[in-house]
Amino acid sequence: MLDHLSVQCDDLPASRSFYETLLAPLGIKVAMDFGDTLGLAGPDGFPKFWLGKTTTGGPQREIHVAFTAADRATVDAVYAAAQELGVEILHEPREWPEYHPGYYAVFVRDPDGNNVEAVSHGG
Repeated sequence: MLDHLSVQCDDLPASRSFYETLLAPLGIKVAMDFGDTLGLAGPDGFPKFWLGKTTTGGPQREIHVAFTAADRATVDAVYAAAQELGVEILHEPREWPEYHPGYYAVFVRDPDGNNVEAVSHGG
């Protein structure tokens, strides 16, 4: 349903390192690099998540972005990557039955303060 999402970053190299490491277990990597803008893609090779330098002024508001994980083990691998990065863990991997049975997710904070989730919808 979502074609693509772009977020502005205060420190693009730090955000690139964060997302490349965190999302590697999901098969997501930088597919396009325009210097001040990066397009990250999954196995299909089409960039759907974009990172760019901050270009608009004012306070940045937190966004929430959730990436689909194939299974619980992949969510756990994202959690391990977040621990390796030393980033803030908002919620360790667990099932969230209030969303629906089988909703298993981890939530972490990116370098710009955004809430990043990896979620598996399996049973």
